[in-house]
Amino acid sequence: MLGLLFPLVIAAVSVPSLIESIGVERFGFIALAWAAIGYASILDLGIGRGVTQKVAGYIGLKEQHHISPLVSTALSLTSIFSAISLVVVIVFLSTDAYTHIPHSDVSSHELKWSIALLALAIPLQALSATYKGVNEAYLNFKGISILRMMLGAANFGLPYLVSIYSQNLMWLIASLVFSRLVAFFVYQFFARQQLRQANLIASFSFQLSFVKELFSFSGWVTLSSVIGPFLVQADRFFISMLISASAVTLYVIPYEISVQSLVLVGAISSVAFPSISRLITADKQQASAVFKRWLLIVIVGMAVVCSILFLLMPFVLRLWVGEFVDESSISVGKIMCVGVYVNAVGAMLYAWLHANGKTKVTALAHCFELPVFLCLLYLFISQWGIVGAALAWVVRVTIDTLILAVVSYRLNLNGGDSLESVQNVS
Repeated sequence: MLGLLFPLVIAAVSVPSLIESIGVERFGFIALAWAAIGYASILDLGIGRGVTQKVAGYIGLKEQHHISPLVSTALSLTSIFSAISLVVVIVFLSTDAYTHIPHSDVSSHELKWSIALLALAIPLQALSATYKGVNEAYLNFKGISILRMMLGAANFGLPYLVSIYSQNLMWLIASLVFSRLVAFFVYQFFARQQLRQANLIASFSFQLSFVKELFSFSGWVTLSSVIGPFLVQADRFFISMLISASAVTLYVIPYEISVQSLVLVGAISSVAFPSISRLITADKQQASAVFKRWLLIVIVGMAVVCSILFLLMPFVLRLWVGEFVDESSISVGKIMCVGVYVNAVGAMLYAWLHANGKTKVTALAHCFELPVFLCLLYLFISQWGIVGAALAWVVRVTIDTLILAVVSYRLNLNGGDSLESVQNVS
């Protein structure tokens, strides 16, 4: 909780001053950069989450000798896909495709080199996810939470510090890349420390057998990794294309205030996933009891948080960044509070199904949601602007949660052993 809340404090202090310093359009591009870095997780192809599930399982089964070659194989795969992504960015820039992105205050030169710098953060983010997976499997939440605190502070604080001396978008983006570079080395250090403490050698050992084992879990997670981040970030990209980068700012501020209330769920699900993955190998009934207890905490706790935030949204926005939002931003914030509550329940169900190895279900759900969400975004934004984007997002997370709830119920009825019934529901 502390690791997730501390960055919000930094954001609360720095974001209003950052917007005032660099302007609404440049902040809109910074918000898009944050989204792009988050979307870089697709290059992890679900391998980081697969590492968490597999390593936790090996720990539960007392078969830790498999862990080191598994991690090494995972890093090799992630490196390959990261290299491919860099080639794609180079082609994108060389063909001048970036010139089609709407911009007025930001020059084409700034935009080009900002994208080039941002591309460097992609492999760092993907490889960090694998190392993070090792840490979570060993329940090293103290180390990664401290790092999350520092990274979150840098995510908002460094652009603000840079803006004091320069409003050039390239330098603002460079600060984000630098923080990801530092985070990569720290995640790596923590992971290797966990392996050393378990008397495991963190050496290179690529094994094809582990490729199959990883993708037996992460194959469907890979599909979710491609679609999932796009489902999360597509709204702001649609807004930038259909309206403007400035409109992204009006949308992102209430969006982030609402969505960041998910810190409770993020803290619980981060612990629940590896913990349940361990318990399932030993005692499925205990694993189910632990999950239900955490789910109840989320249902009650988020009901209180979202209700309070819904009532206080106009006051919070006007107090925090009053001159940079309007009535539509307040409406976005209130709508998002409803969606966040639904999404909180869905996030817990997502962790439960993945801990049970049922990754196909969530991937199929995302495949169903994607075309629906894209159509809703286009229609709703065209009709109601940023308020329409918020409505489309709420409809999407509601569909997602309903699917996961039905599948989880069927899974419990069958004792967690019948995948056929789960596939039939899908």
